[in-house]
Amino acid sequence: MVHFVGAGSGAVDLITVRGARLLGEADVIIYAGSLVNPELLRYAREGCEIHDSAKLTLEQVIGIIRAAEAAGKTTVRLHTGDSSIYGAVREQFDALEALGIAYDVCPGVSAFCGAAAALRAEYTLPDVSQSVIITRAAGRTPVPDRESIRSFAAHRATMVLFLSTSLAAEAQRQLIEGGYAPETPAAIVYKATWPDERIFRCTVGTLADTVRENGLVKTSLIVVGDFLGGRYDRSKLYDPGFSTEFREAER
Repeated sequence: MVHFVGAGSGAVDLITVRGARLLGEADVIIYAGSLVNPELLRYAREGCEIHDSAKLTLEQVIGIIRAAEAAGKTTVRLHTGDSSIYGAVREQFDALEALGIAYDVCPGVSAFCGAAAALRAEYTLPDVSQSVIITRAAGRTPVPDRESIRSFAAHRATMVLFLSTSLAAEAQRQLIEGGYAPETPAAIVYKATWPDERIFRCTVGTLADTVRENGLVKTSLIVVGDFLGGRYDRSKLYDPGFSTEFREAER
């Protein structure tokens, strides 16, 4: 059996209870060493075989899993955050299915959730934004033209950019060309929820300068939108004049 486990956004205690249990039961752990907090390996039992996938190809990862399966061992494939977002897991699922190897998925706390916690922010504020766009700048991995930052910026919704700090100047240009005003609030969250987390607040118009001046290259999220500002409407859910199925509005 292979368990794909989301490691969480960085802090050791932000892995799920299930994820920690699966790590402790594993005979083999293959972890994304370039991104996953290595302190999470403390959950592994003594004698567990551990591999850093940052040094491996897909074929080598599958080879390790095949060997574990042949020996009747259980494998945990430990991915950063939640594996469903930029986790490169689909190709692993397909390879395992072709080999008849059973697997399941344990979700994790994504970095975009960790960033909101670090900022003490709510992405979806009434009369500000009710949508969160998760995307990335086009780099060595291309992005379809219809999903460009410029095209998404037209909505002026909350936007979270993964894997984009090294392309901040281009991202800034597209954000402004697409529709965000230069004074729109923004922030860069470096290593959200890690012990060395840092927050850099700026605007869309100063985004690239903020990245450059602080030497931010990777392991950072860029968040953009008026949710970082001070204006929003009160939620209807807790409005005394609003009825729900659980309480009547006050008259």
